[in-house]
Amino acid sequence: MTEEGADPRATEVARFFRQREELGVDELFLEGLSRSRALSAARALGSGSVGPARGADTEIESPSRRAPEGNAPETSSRPRPTSGSVEKAIQEGEAGEEAIRDLDYETVRKVALGCRRCGLAEGRTQVVFSDGNPEGRLMVVGEAPGAQEDRTGLPFVGPAGKLLDLLLASIGLNRKESVYICNVLKCRPPGNRNPASDEIQACSPYLRRQIELVRPRAILAVGTFAGQLLTGRSSTLGRLRGEVYSHEGVPLVVTYHPAALLRNRGWTRPTWDDFQLLRDVIDSA
Repeated sequence: MTEEGADPRATEVARFFRQREELGVDELFLEGLSRSRALSAARALGSGSVGPARGADTEIESPSRRAPEGNAPETSSRPRPTSGSVEKAIQEGEAGEEAIRDLDYETVRKVALGCRRCGLAEGRTQVVFSDGNPEGRLMVVGEAPGAQEDRTGLPFVGPAGKLLDLLLASIGLNRKESVYICNVLKCRPPGNRNPASDEIQACSPYLRRQIELVRPRAILAVGTFAGQLLTGRSSTLGRLRGEVYSHEGVPLVVTYHPAALLRNRGWTRPTWDDFQLLRDVIDSA
């Protein structure tokens, strides 16, 4: 069943999710599919065999469950950084890990935007800090920005981002209301190469602080480097996925990166299964 006047390409994507079969689209298809059309396909899911998405967000979760923004975790006895030290860190772009651990959300974002903690700062166009709702119930952690992300300053804006939006919509979530999205690395590696270990080490304090401040109900790690970092395991992605982990007390699910799905359709069904697992985790959290 399709909506009258629905874009045929969007209908094809919706049919895939309903039937849990092959995606039937490639990067060229998604390159020509606008986000609004992609999301219209996701909205058609409720009429198919998958049924209405459980746990769909109709309103933003109350921030009362979170630590007040700008405060360190209650268990911390670390001294707060002075305003002068914060300004110096922003100006120099080389804030230390200890300082980052105590910054409020807006300040840690400002520090990240001027960061020069590793060599990636030399070739970037923009720092890609985050997108979505900082009070979202789900945090999605990717690996590193690509060319389009480097140009826009936002994560997951290309074909892989459109596919991610569809997958999130299939479980009733979206980045505007209920999802916060970021990456392990905030700057694009040259030529979209894999993140280097020293780059991950330099950038991970920002991610740790984002997790502390957002306090999501669940975390979804997409891709090998995000999965390995957040689980603390060196296993392949195929071995990491399919389980629920705990990262600092937050349930964590690992799955394939959407960009990988565009290259290998054989990973589509496992990814679908991972999102059903994620939906159950969020519903029970």
